[in-house]
Amino acid sequence: MPTISMFYGILILMYFYDNKKHNIPHIHAEYGDYAATIIIEDGTILDGNLPPAKMKLVQAWIEIHRDELMADWKLAVSGEPLFKIEPLR
Repeated sequence: MPTISMFYGILILMYFYDNKKHNIPHIHAEYGDYAATIIIEDGTILDGNLPPAKMKLVQAWIEIHRDELMADWKLAVSGEPLFKIEPLR
């Protein structure tokens, strides 16, 4: 599972061929012992949780990079290499 970005201690990951369980474009975010699956389209949590302040950072990052995330999603479900995406600064 490639890490596509990292900021403020948050890892943003995308699995290859990850459209079987959740057939909706999403990312995985990890922060310490927390992990969440987040829908790219609207930034809502599909599964898991993150601390509220970290979740807001991830949602802001998704809003900024939605087009790039969708491009990576298409690559990921095809098993192709993903592009890194700029972190939140």
